[in-house]
Amino acid sequence: MGAYFGDVWLTRLLMQRGMAAIYFVAFLTVVLQFKPLLGERGLLPVRAYLRAASFRHAPSLFFWRYSDRLADVAGWAGVLVAAGAMLGFTEAGPLWVSVGAWLLLWVLYLSFVNVGQKFFGFGWESMVLEAGFFTAFLGPTRMRPSVLPILILRWMLFRTEMGAGLIKLRHDRCWRDLTCLFYHYETQPLPNPLSWYFHRIPKPLHKFSALFSHFVQVVAPFGLFAPQPIASIAGGLIIFHQMWLIISGNYSWLNWLTVVLGISALDDRVLRFALPLSLPQLLPRPLAFDVLLVLISAGTAALSVQPVRNLFSSGQLMNFSYNPFHLVNTYGAFGNVGKERYEIAIEGTSDRVITPHTEWREYGFKAKPGDPMRMPPQVAPYHLRLDWLIWFLPFSVEVTGDVIRVFGYSLWFLRFIQKLLSGDEGILRLMKKNPFGENPPVWIRAQFYRYRFSEWQQKRQTGAWWVRQLLGEYMQPVSLEMLRQIEEGQ
Repeated sequence: MGAYFGDVWLTRLLMQRGMAAIYFVAFLTVVLQFKPLLGERGLLPVRAYLRAASFRHAPSLFFWRYSDRLADVAGWAGVLVAAGAMLGFTEAGPLWVSVGAWLLLWVLYLSFVNVGQKFFGFGWESMVLEAGFFTAFLGPTRMRPSVLPILILRWMLFRTEMGAGLIKLRHDRCWRDLTCLFYHYETQPLPNPLSWYFHRIPKPLHKFSALFSHFVQVVAPFGLFAPQPIASIAGGLIIFHQMWLIISGNYSWLNWLTVVLGISALDDRVLRFALPLSLPQLLPRPLAFDVLLVLISAGTAALSVQPVRNLFSSGQLMNFSYNPFHLVNTYGAFGNVGKERYEIAIEGTSDRVITPHTEWREYGFKAKPGDPMRMPPQVAPYHLRLDWLIWFLPFSVEVTGDVIRVFGYSLWFLRFIQKLLSGDEGILRLMKKNPFGENPPVWIRAQFYRYRFSEWQQKRQTGAWWVRQLLGEYMQPVSLEMLRQIEEGQ
């Protein structure tokens, strides 16, 4: 088996360190963002959610008790354990320390995801949970590695890539005619500093890139289970493709996590070119642990039935968990690519009475496009949950030419506006720019814009990254008193 799959001691080492880094970032988003979004005074308070949910369908430690202090303790515990795993402390001891540390990370993060509602409803939340759970059984550094958990993680990589590839081919026609990348870099959720330049790549290269993406996601994954060096070549292609996505946009830790999974396909002979580490004296695996690995492999195979059916289904689901533990899920992204970019700009005024001469000042988000002169920032692998949720809002607006029709507002969005009107410090810390200092505005409105990247000449002459066109009002001016009446009426 070693000759077929290769040696995996370095593979295991890099995967453990990489997964620890992903968990470190994930828990960092928890300690910095969870309370203002979901805490006792958050936009979607956990306590209200727990009253309507059940432990059976959303297992979480917070069913025992929720408080912001307990959320802080759980979040910082995750940060510290992940930091210890990054430094190798959890892998330097006995088997039970390694397994226990990873399972603790999984349980803690599962507890946040299962009560996180919309703010934790992203596909990479399930990915980090599934990958973290199976990383627990890779074993400590001085124990002989087993190929079984490595193969389970390769199987997860296969489903991630194949799911993403098939959902593209099945949904948006532009993926089949290779034109999706004409729009993708401009309309992706959170562009980065290089997205503008990627958007300006010649169209024939865009078409080649789309074709290469199809090859990597639909053809190359079958090589993951071939003998070495074919598996390493398949893994290398996937890693290269993910690095392209990393330098061209901000997708939280999605691409970085896929890179870590891609390492599972590499064997030590390949990795030693970059990391010439000597192999330590390895201890044998306990028989009980080998039995456990076989049982986990059998359980993974049983749980894989529904995801496999989904891959063959014409109604393929994207980023779906079949169980509340987020194990052996189905994945996929960007089945449809927006051809135009729409953004919602939040503006406020201190005027008591609104007139045609009222001065409106715009709030700034940390990464979401706003000021056309501002360069898109690099934030990934960090995840800005509020920015992502704001990006989704225009999808519920009907746009006909230059006319918009708004069908209503999410409860969390109304509460977000209410927090801005009351000068809530927790929410304001999630913003890049507060134009009102310590005195919150009297009125807030939301404007609806069409955005596009500036042309070469425009950018050289003005320095503008974006050009925007106002299409209408997403939300008419509201005051704190008006929103309080709406809240009381629900």
